[in-house]
Amino acid sequence: MVDVRVPAPLRPQTEGAKVVQGDGDSVAEVLDDIGRRFPGFRAGLFDQEGQLRQFVNIYVNDEDIRYLNRLQTPVSSDDVVSVLPAVAGGAR
Repeated sequence: MVDVRVPAPLRPQTEGAKVVQGDGDSVAEVLDDIGRRFPGFRAGLFDQEGQLRQFVNIYVNDEDIRYLNRLQTPVSSDDVVSVLPAVAGGAR
């Protein structure tokens, strides 16, 4: 099982849990497993075509999966997957 850190906007789908565990050998498999147990979780991450939403960043042990193997990035039980929504804005 892999620990997945859940951002505040997705916690209602994980019954308020800040960290959930998912089973799988890749980021995609882990997210699919969590999505099966927590309906609505995947809708916050993926668009209708099944692509990762533009504003969602995913890290494995502080490494951005965009620079690894994207959703096919391998994971093991020692890894931590962090889901972070992109933040925009600021003061002028």
